[in-house]
Amino acid sequence: ITDKLHPLVNYLILPLFAFVNAGVTFGDIDPASLLNVPLAVFLGLFVGKTVGIYLFSYLFVRLKWIGMPRGMGKRGLLGVAMLGGIGFTVALFIANLSFDSSTPMGVDLLNQAKLGVFAGSFVSGICGYFILKGVLPQLPQEE
Repeated sequence: ITDKLHPLVNYLILPLFAFVNAGVTFGDIDPASLLNVPLAVFLGLFVGKTVGIYLFSYLFVRLKWIGMPRGMGKRGLLGVAMLGGIGFTVALFIANLSFDSSTPMGVDLLNQAKLGVFAGSFVSGICGYFILKGVLPQLPQEE
């Protein structure tokens, strides 16, 4: 029975626990405020990590400092690089260090950063999943 619970725990319970435990409030979200801190954090996680991981990995492969794993191509490397954007534990830690939560403005900026972290992690995970789903070979279904 524990094998049947693993997907439920790994894909629903733990992410939900992490989300609730992070303490994000959505009550006072102004659409104009989404263009500041949340967008910067989102772009850092989704675009910055993807580009950085992909380019440096590809550069090291081209320089023959490392070898590309067997069966891995450029699209597979891109999918794995996108999964690097799922870094919300450290990103939340940095956000807590960056904004002073003893002031109302600091609390607001911290909540905006948390929103950007969740959006960036979520989009990175979804995009990386779909790229890898299209690239990796499909295992035969058990009956």
